[in-house]
Parts: sequence; C-alpha cells; structure tokens
Amino acid sequence: MIEYENLGKLNKLFFSDYESAFKATLESGWYILGSQVAEFEKDFAKYCGTAHCAGLASGLDALIIALKAFEFKKGSQVILPSNTYIATILAAIQAGLEPVLVEPDINTYNIDPEKIRAAITDKTVAIVVVHLYGKSCEMDKITQICKEHSLKLVEDVAQAHGAEFKGKRTGSFGEFGAFSFYPTKNLGALGDGGSLNTNDKDLDEKVRMLRNYGSKVKYVNEVIGYNSRLDEVQAAFLSVKLKKLDQINEHKRKLARVYLDNIKEDFIKPVEHEDYFDVYHIFNVRHPKRDQLREYLLNKEIKTEIHYPIPPHEQLAMKGILDKGYYPISEEIHKTTLSLPVSYFHTVDDIHQVTEALNDF
Repeated sequence: MIEYENLGKLNKLFFSDYESAFKATLESGWYILGSQVAEFEKDFAKYCGTAHCAGLASGLDALIIALKAFEFKKGSQVILPSNTYIATILAAIQAGLEPVLVEPDINTYNIDPEKIRAAITDKTVAIVVVHLYGKSCEMDKITQICKEHSLKLVEDVAQAHGAEFKGKRTGSFGEFGAFSFYPTKNLGALGDGGSLNTNDKDLDEKVRMLRNYGSKVKYVNEVIGYNSRLDEVQAAFLSVKLKKLDQINEHKRKLARVYLDNIKEDFIKPVEHEDYFDVYHIFNVRHPKRDQLREYLLNKEIKTEIHYPIPPHEQLAMKGILDKGYYPISEEIHKTTLSLPVSYFHTVDDIHQVTEALNDF
C-alpha cells in the first residue's frame, strides 16, 4: 500500500533530534513563551525574510488575530479566494468582517488578480490571499492593487512554507504572513501551531499582546486579547524541522518532477513558470472522472485525498453568508481535483508506481 500520508513515518526521520529537544524543554522547567519559542521565532523570521515572527496556537488563530490587529470597523469587507480551505473565510467572520469571494485562475487555483478589482467597494479594507498547494499567488499584481486602493494585505501561507515568487519568500509581501504548523504541513509540528510574520514592529507588538490575554506586562491587560501561544514543546520540534525545511521542500519537488515528466496529458497537471518556486505541499491533478480515478487507484493500493471535496460557499456553516454567490470555477476545481502522494517519506520508486497506475487508468 502506498499511503497518502503517514505522520509516524514522516517524523521518524527526526525522532532522535525531537527526543533531545523535548528533554531540554522538559528539564528547563519553562513551558509557556520561553526560550524555545523565542529561538524559533527568530529563526523562522529570518527564514521567511521578515523582521518579526510571533508564535501562535494555530493557523486559524493567526488569520483571526491578523485581521483583529488592524481594528477594522465591524462589517468591513475583506476579499478572499473562493477556492480555499474554509479556515480563511472563518477568520474573516470571526473577526467581524464580511467575506467577499473572488474566483481563482483555473490554471494556478489561486485568486485571480484580474478579478480582484471588480470586487473592491468603498467598504473593502483588506485582501487575504492563499498560496494554495504550495504555489505563490501572483504577488506583484496583488501588491499593486493593495497600494492603489490603500488596502491591507494578509497572506495565508499555511500550505507554502518556503515557496517563492520572483525570488521572494511567501509570507513577506503583505502586512502579515499567517502560517499554520499543522502536522501535515511541509513545516509541521506534532500538534497545532501557527505564527504571524511581519515587517511592522508596531503590528508585531500588537500581535504579542493579543496572543497573551492583551498583556505585555504580567497581570496588566491593555486590550481584549486571546490565549493563543505557540507551545514551548512544539516550538522545540519546529526548530528541529526548520533546519531541514529546504531539504523537505527539495524532496517534494523531486517527487513532483516525476509526476510532471511522466503523467500522460489525459490529466490536468500543475502549471510551472520561472517566476514561481513551488514547494508542493499538495500535488494535485484534475480529471473529469475524478471519483472513478480515486477508486481505481485505491484498488491498486494507492491512497489519495481531495483538497477539497466541498467548496466553501456550499458548506452548511456558510448558509446565509456565502450561499447566494455563483462560483463556477471554484466548483469545477472541487469536482475534479485529486491530491496524489507526495510526502517526505515517499520514495521516487513510490511515485513511479503511482504514475504507472495513473497512466493505466
């Protein structure tokens, strides 16, 4: 059986270093916002090319706190991609803002800059982009739009740790880069975790207050805050894996190359362009007989996933919020997309087997 993902196998490669990191954290006696978090924040900010990084409890919290930090007027509009995981949209709602969905480019699956302008109104205050599957959005056009209309820019970088657009790392273009360290991510913890990266010192200080009950000084609470702090143990584990992140990304790119070079043209494959450095958190193909293909592969003992089977506007939770929109491109992607095995523990031989099965379909 070729599994889609196996976190035990993936993390076994780091077990020895994890054990040392855990032992050091355990013996330190400091388990909340200590030296492990501080070290990871410093190193991850440097890796991303940002001045600051604040560790948080999850990627969703990172998005919510980013939007709350701007103190937008309640009911203000935020432009978001219609093709994304629901967390991006939940963040806008939880922050008291109105989500406005914009369709993706059918080739990249990321928000289409050409469609953003038509969605801007006098109530629009920000754009949240999602670097889906490990491919950056078209950031030069998007940053220009934000500049022209004085809009804040938040990047959802949950799936794109280390990805680049024209040589610049994702998470460093906007006011905030919001990261998730969910265990399946290229830079994954052994539990939940997230961060907000920024080049703005004042925004960083605000985030650090918001994550810690609205407090900079113990027992002195200046604003209404949250309890959303990256755990010391998870920070220690992330520091171990951060040293290997480029290696992880290169391995996934090597596996992706096998797919790209060998899959028949019956399948719609990810597009490549010299402006993009893709890190393939997810390697997806599209096919009109997606469900039959998935069943066929499973019968060949190859597991796959669908990211995502239901578009956000069709989720029950979005009834009365998003369900009045018409998003045919997003729906087409959700009906035809299939995610193939591309984990750090997979071998080139594994991917050749998957490729052969695909071509036999």
